[in-house]
Amino acid sequence: MPASPSARRHGREGVAPPPRPPIAETREVPRPSRESLRGLDWFTFFVADVQTGFGPFMAVYLTANKWTQVNIGLVLTIGGLVALAGQIPGGALVDAARSERRVAAISLVLISMSALALALVPVFPVVLSANVVHAAASCVLGPAIVAISLGLVGHAGISERLGRNVRFLSIGNGLAAAGMGACGYFLSKESVFYVTAVLSVPALYSLARIREAEIDPVRAHAGVPRRHPANLPQGLRRVANNRPLVLFAACIALFHLANAAMLPLVSGMITMRSSNWATVLVAACIVVPQLVVATFSPRVGRAARHWGRRPLLLLAFAVLPVRGILLAVVTQPFLLCLVQALDGISAAVLGVLVPVVIADLTRNTGRFNLSQGVVGTGVGIGASLSTTIAGYLADHFGGEMALLGLSVAGSCGLLLFAMRMPETRPADQ
Repeated sequence: MPASPSARRHGREGVAPPPRPPIAETREVPRPSRESLRGLDWFTFFVADVQTGFGPFMAVYLTANKWTQVNIGLVLTIGGLVALAGQIPGGALVDAARSERRVAAISLVLISMSALALALVPVFPVVLSANVVHAAASCVLGPAIVAISLGLVGHAGISERLGRNVRFLSIGNGLAAAGMGACGYFLSKESVFYVTAVLSVPALYSLARIREAEIDPVRAHAGVPRRHPANLPQGLRRVANNRPLVLFAACIALFHLANAAMLPLVSGMITMRSSNWATVLVAACIVVPQLVVATFSPRVGRAARHWGRRPLLLLAFAVLPVRGILLAVVTQPFLLCLVQALDGISAAVLGVLVPVVIADLTRNTGRFNLSQGVVGTGVGIGASLSTTIAGYLADHFGGEMALLGLSVAGSCGLLLFAMRMPETRPADQ
């Protein structure tokens, strides 16, 4: 009697294949303690506070210290390039780490030291080094937070957990921006960076409240095989062979190609139309989407678990070109703020679901954090090209045509996602 195909594959007739080793999700049901979950809530909140200090406040501080715009631009550009180049190595480092919590703590300490260096010694070599260290540490800190979340709650609970993360990040960003702005106005420009360094203390305390034993290292890496080598070239080849993941990265890159330059374009147009109210209106255009994100992120996480990822992502992609068209034709300030609320819808959905989809597509591969780095690189490339392309279109054809051009790019991302991207929610959810 001829051997069955299954028997031939295993070399001997009639010998059953060895059982597959259990994966992280079947070994045990994740039951993180309330203390660990609350610790993660507050850790994401304080991380947002810390990171806010390195935003627009840095340019204000350097300008106040009589830096030229050329030197400011050079420092920021180099930091941006390091952040872009560090996405993939940062994700690979988190995949190779034995303790995501320790990696997050080291990254946070490095960011705090960078803030102190900026406040104490605002000379070019120190500021450049501090900005590079901050960018490199951030490339590790972001994936580490998501890995800790996945290690705590597992794949079944990751969408709701990330919804909470995004809510606390959004609230932290808003409160920190207001508090640091007040410190810079009433105290001194460098006080922003002292506050940034001080805020790392409650962040580290919150991280310590997350129990190490409850972060499953196998789940945190999306099911690392027993003999998983920390080999970056091999890992990249595996990721490149994951066609749905590559397609998703391309869709996300197109989204950010269309999205990144929209608010700067609108800010410039507002300034030309109403210079007296420009600062207030631009601030409102930033705050309103953050309020939407804080309100809806947890609901997005719950909906993704019950409805699937694809319907919500289609909504996020569809909103973008509509927003671009409306920004090009709307001139009333109040209506502009309402249109910008659409940005909050997209931000809430993508902030929660991008890492969720990556976790779906890399389940049991051990390449979750590396894949986050690959998608993050696509985000950086799309955002970098966005401002260049939008600037060219605005100079030659006007701001309205630039917004319409960005809307076309967003429509391309929507069509690519709608036509080629499948639903990724696992069958066991």
